[in-house]
Amino acid sequence: MIQFLDLKKITALHYEELHEALERTLKSGWYLKGEETRKFESAYAEFTGTGHCIGCGNGLDALTLILRAYIELGIMKKGDEVIVPANTYIASILAISRNELKPVLVEADINTLQMDDSKIEEAITPRTKAIMIVHLYGKCAYTDTIGRLCKQYGLKLIEDNAQAHGCKYDGKRTGSLGDAAAHSFYPTKNIGTLGDAGAVTTDDTELADMIRGLANYGSAKKYIFDHIGINSRMDELHAAVLSVKLKYIDKENERRRENAKFYIDNVRNNRIKLPSQEYWESSVFHIFPVLCERRDELKEYLSHNGVQTDVHYPLPPYKQNCYKEMAGLSFPITEKIHKEELSIPVSQVLETEERETIAHLLNQFE
Repeated sequence: MIQFLDLKKITALHYEELHEALERTLKSGWYLKGEETRKFESAYAEFTGTGHCIGCGNGLDALTLILRAYIELGIMKKGDEVIVPANTYIASILAISRNELKPVLVEADINTLQMDDSKIEEAITPRTKAIMIVHLYGKCAYTDTIGRLCKQYGLKLIEDNAQAHGCKYDGKRTGSLGDAAAHSFYPTKNIGTLGDAGAVTTDDTELADMIRGLANYGSAKKYIFDHIGINSRMDELHAAVLSVKLKYIDKENERRRENAKFYIDNVRNNRIKLPSQEYWESSVFHIFPVLCERRDELKEYLSHNGVQTDVHYPLPPYKQNCYKEMAGLSFPITEKIHKEELSIPVSQVLETEERETIAHLLNQFE
């Protein structure tokens, strides 16, 4: 079976360095809020081109903390609106509703699989305080139109960068394009650790200080609690792992792009829609998404022939039971994407022979 994502192989790429980093951390006797975390935060801030990086427990916490910090700073209040893509992973919307803000969903663009920026302005109201873009599947979601709208209406631009580590727009990394960005280092991400971890990047020092305090029980000074915070901190072991992984991300993203470009150049089947040039030129291919009206048949066919695939995602957030109040919403393009999307193996450890096999099978699908 050609695995969709072979984490064992990915770990093996850097096994010796990872082993040394973990051993060093274990021997240090310091496992939280120590030198390893400071080292990674500094390196990741430099990598993204931002002034601050604050490590936290996971990507959802990172998003939640950004919004919570804006509330604590008086920039947002409960009931305010945040514009967000209709076709995103549920974490984007959970972070909004957890802060008692209102998610306002906007339809997708079938060519980019991102939020359709031509439909954003009509969703803006006097209660709108931010636009949250989601670099879904590893493709940059930022556009000049989105940047202009944020300036025109005085809105915060928040990036959900859980899936696009290392991606660039006009020379700048995702994670530095807006006012603040959330990052996930879940094991399957382009930079993944050996468990859960996340981070926020920003150039806003006041926001960074607030987020760091909120993530530490609401305390900026030991045993002094100015806010009702949470416990969401990156531990030293994950920081040590991530410092190793960060060194190789550009090289590994380039391998992902090579694999994706091979599919684009070699798969010719009118039953399968490949990512457009507009899509793949600005993507680090966290996944390689294809659309197929007979998606489930294609998935079964590939599995039968030894290729593991995945679906991102079977149901959009507004169709989930936890958001029954959104059940009446309809976004036809988003629903088409969720019904037809199939993720094909594309990772940095996919062998040349394996991608050739996959391309051949895709061409033979009838």
